[in-house]
Amino acid sequence: MIVLTRLNGTPFVVNAEKIRYVESTPDTVICCDQGERYMVREPLAEVIRRAIEYARVTRRPVAA
Repeated sequence: MIVLTRLNGTPFVVNAEKIRYVESTPDTVICCDQGERYMVREPLAEVIRRAIEYARVTRRPVAA
């Protein structure tokens, strides 16, 4: 899950694994696999960075 900010300043959480694509038009729009669309304050590069960091954390091998 990644925390993002709606245009009105309200933070919300998105399941990064459900993101289908992100576009900048010029606002950043998150499009999810079920058809949901969210406009956020974060720039495109920041959304990508957070999604990649989420994937790194969740896929990190567990130490024995």
